[in-house]
Amino acid sequence: MSSPQAFVLGAGLGTRLRPLTNSWPKPLIPFLHRPLITYPFDHLKAELQVERICVNTHHCPHRYKEVFPENRYQGMDLTFTNEPTLLDTAGGLDNIRDWLQDESFVVYNGDILTDIPLAAAWAEHQEKGNLVTMLLRSQGDELRVGFDPEAGRIRDLRGLLEPDETRRFQFTGVYFVHPRFFDYIEPGRIESVVLPIVRAIQAGERVGGVLCDEGFWSDLGSQEAYLDALADLPSDFPRYAEVAGAEQRLEDARQVPSDCRIDAISTVSRTAKVGAAARIERSAILAGGEVAEGEFVRGEIRLGGGI
Repeated sequence: MSSPQAFVLGAGLGTRLRPLTNSWPKPLIPFLHRPLITYPFDHLKAELQVERICVNTHHCPHRYKEVFPENRYQGMDLTFTNEPTLLDTAGGLDNIRDWLQDESFVVYNGDILTDIPLAAAWAEHQEKGNLVTMLLRSQGDELRVGFDPEAGRIRDLRGLLEPDETRRFQFTGVYFVHPRFFDYIEPGRIESVVLPIVRAIQAGERVGGVLCDEGFWSDLGSQEAYLDALADLPSDFPRYAEVAGAEQRLEDARQVPSDCRIDAISTVSRTAKVGAAARIERSAILAGGEVAEGEFVRGEIRLGGGI
């Protein structure tokens, strides 16, 4: 079974993370000392052996070139496609038709943090011949996907088809797509991918779902969600062991005065400026962020001018 290509969504404005995203795209905001989007990259490589990734951009597109100057990451080829006008998710897919090969591919939101199992779901997508396969969670803040687990079929999205459907699930932001799905995307049209999926269901296409309740999943779309993820991330999360514990969460402990009090949840970048006798709890002091001498910081994310 060949490895799929992946389309990672990176074009959002990140409005709920402002002011952190005033001059940086949300997927490039650091989480545990590295850009958030590198976690999806690592996940795709580890689970599906992905070698080619396309990322759509819009807000501050030049930042991606700064972070990935060689268009490479851990042996994977990266392609960046800029959208001067936001195309939404279906429009973003339409925009990369020429980049894709004639085989199923992965779409992955660039602002989620997860280690849900992908390989078995990918195999099911191909074995069942699904047009689209959405990866779902039983619990979440947005239970908008009507799904029949016994049949493995999506019945409703956002109440557009079966508003009375009671079995509803959280969409993880990861889904697999057969290229024939483009038959339901109108070229040049700006719209959410939800609408062509609805059209496909109405046409009798097999749109499937796979429950992925194992592992950790978080949408880091807001500052509160970001801080919750810092607190809740399990110790066995991939590559987390590198920064587990208070000392490792300080990217360079030599930069932090010895009389500071920093809890085991918080992170401090090596380029942050922390004054003497500062106290930091449940916070992330990112690159260039500053904490004054004697200041008490709780529940904040601070970012300076550079990452």
